[in-house]
Amino acid sequence: MVPRPVLQREGARVNPGGIFHRITKGDWRQGTWLEIFFYDPLYAGVYTCINSAKYHIMAFIPVVDFAVYKRSNGDITDKNLQELCKEFRNAFTEVGFMYLKNTEIDQNEVAQVMDISKKFFLLPEEQKRPFTRGSYTINVNHGWVPSEVERLNPQRPGDLKEAFNITSLSKDIKWPSDGLDGFRDIQVNFFNRCKDLTLDVLRIMALSLGLDPEFFLQAHSYIGSDKNDTTLRTLYYPPVKAGSVKEGQLRCGEHSDYGSITLVFQSHEGGLQVLSRKGEFISAPSIPETVLINIADLMQRWTSDVFVSAVHRVLPPPEGDSSTRQSLVFFVHPDNDAIITCCDGSDKYPPVRSLDYLLARFSDSYGRK
Repeated sequence: MVPRPVLQREGARVNPGGIFHRITKGDWRQGTWLEIFFYDPLYAGVYTCINSAKYHIMAFIPVVDFAVYKRSNGDITDKNLQELCKEFRNAFTEVGFMYLKNTEIDQNEVAQVMDISKKFFLLPEEQKRPFTRGSYTINVNHGWVPSEVERLNPQRPGDLKEAFNITSLSKDIKWPSDGLDGFRDIQVNFFNRCKDLTLDVLRIMALSLGLDPEFFLQAHSYIGSDKNDTTLRTLYYPPVKAGSVKEGQLRCGEHSDYGSITLVFQSHEGGLQVLSRKGEFISAPSIPETVLINIADLMQRWTSDVFVSAVHRVLPPPEGDSSTRQSLVFFVHPDNDAIITCCDGSDKYPPVRSLDYLLARFSDSYGRK
């Protein structure tokens, strides 16, 4: 059973040592919260307590266990498959986000990619510049993005983050190597691990909609090639110096993702927030050994708004907090030439070529030329 959001009266106390386990820092002052998160193992979800005028709204991001599928070797029972499909559908229709556990991608793999990525980000700028996004002409999205170049909310100043995009695994691509032994191999291996998980997730998503399990896979045949723009993006949020943040500037501005689905792996620092259907931003903290998965815009069009693509953002740290933040994000896109039409046969959205849609969204993020 998926619990509905809970309203706690102002002044009511919930014991953080009991059924709810606090998983990130928060304020606990006379029974009120400024920002505090609980992981509820009984109902499998993350709750964010949000202050309102009279109530604390506990908003819900579900945690779904993938073990029954991953350990079945394709021989999952009908009952277990139906239950898993129901959980996927509930998560992606109500929230647009879910935590997936027991994916067989472990924390050590994530840490290895973050470690080698951070070594690159800490290099002098002149050593990173040869790998700038756009230097590989066949795929303009591949490469390094300096801080404040990208603005995912065009109404805000540039985002306080650096990124390195791995969009193509072509042998023609030049990779960073000086002092970064294993950079290419580590990134490519993780890319392929995310690809394998993606294909499993897309199968369950299709089944949850009553479609053939291969329905979405047919449009994701070329992931890792120059015929598909799926991207492993490793992100580094540098320390924020006092007085250096422009008015309205965030680590990552409000946006929704562009493609099919997104896989997110976070370091323990907070900041990621998701806009709920009630119009409140709820925090989506890191939970070890889980993958945060969200619906992107093309998938919402594809499903005629059955699955929802939620707006999200990353806030800067509190004043005086000089911590860095890292994340690994696997942006899944349909093949470049795939024509996306509503899977229910309706004309709610007109057909669109995947790459055309993606390039239009890139123009908004990087500025039209």
